[in-house]
Amino acid sequence: MTPLPSPASPWARWVRALDQREPATALALTRILLGITLTAHLGGIAARGEAPLLWMAPADGGYRGFPPTGSWLVNAVGGPGPAVVGGLLGAGVLAGALLTAGIGARAAAFVGLQAFLALAWINPDTGGSYDYLMTNALWLMVLADSGRTLSVSARMRTGAWTDPTPVAAWPRWLVVGQLVTMYTSTGLQKLSGHWLPGGGLTALYYIVQQPTWARRPDNLWAADVLPLTQIATLGTWLFEVGAPLFLLAAWYRRTSDRPGRLRAWSNRVDLRAWLAGLGVAMHLSIELLMEVGPFSAISLAMYPCLWGPAAWDRARARLRGRGRASPPASPAPPAG
Repeated sequence: MTPLPSPASPWARWVRALDQREPATALALTRILLGITLTAHLGGIAARGEAPLLWMAPADGGYRGFPPTGSWLVNAVGGPGPAVVGGLLGAGVLAGALLTAGIGARAAAFVGLQAFLALAWINPDTGGSYDYLMTNALWLMVLADSGRTLSVSARMRTGAWTDPTPVAAWPRWLVVGQLVTMYTSTGLQKLSGHWLPGGGLTALYYIVQQPTWARRPDNLWAADVLPLTQIATLGTWLFEVGAPLFLLAAWYRRTSDRPGRLRAWSNRVDLRAWLAGLGVAMHLSIELLMEVGPFSAISLAMYPCLWGPAAWDRARARLRGRGRASPPASPAPPAG
C-alpha cells in the first residue's frame, strides 16, 4: 500500500490549499460584471447593425472574404452566413444575460465563451487582446461556482438572494492570477523609449491622437498638456509592471499575524485598495480618451476577486450598519 503523504509535505500543503473554501461573494460579483459586459458588447454590435460588416462575406454585407480557417465552430455549421453569425450573436447575448442573473451560471459561461470565441475568430482584423481576456475570464467562470450566491438560482434554491454556503476558493485565486498576469505582461511588453522611464514618456501623447485608438478625432489638445500625458504614461507603466504587488498585499493580509514592518504597513493602509484605486482611475481614463473595446470593463470585472470573503462581509456590515453604533475594532485585520 502506498503510504499517505506527510501533513508537512509539499503535496499535502498543496492539497490543503486547493481544498480551502469560502463564500462565493467575490466570484458572484465578477460573474455579474462579466455577464453585463458580454451582453452589452455583443448586444451593442447587434443593435448597431455591425455584425454583417464585421463577420460576414461581401455578399452578405461584409468588407472582405474569409478563408476557411479560424473559427472551427463557424466552419462546422456552414460558414459565416447571416444565420450562423446571427445565431452565435443571439446565443452570446442570451448567455450573458443568464450569467448576469446567475441562472445555470457555469453552462451560461461556457456557451458565452464558445459564441464569443467563434465570432472573434471569424475575422482577426476586428478583434484585439480583449478577445482573449474575455474568453479566459469566462472559462474561469466555468470552473467557479459563481452562481452560488447573488443569483436567481440562489433565490430559487434558498428563498434568498444570498447563500453563504462555501465554495472552492481556488477559482478566485485564478481570477486574481489572470488579472496580475495580464497587467504584468502588458507592462513588460512596453519596451519602446516612448514608455520606459528615461525615454520621452510620450506614448500616451501619441496614442490619444491616433485615429485607430482615439475616441475623438480632435485630440490636438494633447500638445497643451504634454507633461500630464508624460506623468500618465509613467504611471501606467509603473502600475502594470508593479501589478505583482497585488499578490504581495494579499499575502500580507492573509498572514497578518506574522511580524514585519512592511506587512504591518501594507495592512494598515490596505495597499490593495490603493492599487485598485489606481487601476480604476487608469481604466476610466482609457474609456474617456480611447476606443479599446470592452478591455476596461473585462479588467474591472475581475477586481472584486482581489478581496476575500472577510472583506466583503465587512463591506456588507458597514452598509447595513450605517447610522448604528460601530462594533469594536478587531485587534488584527482578518484574512481577505
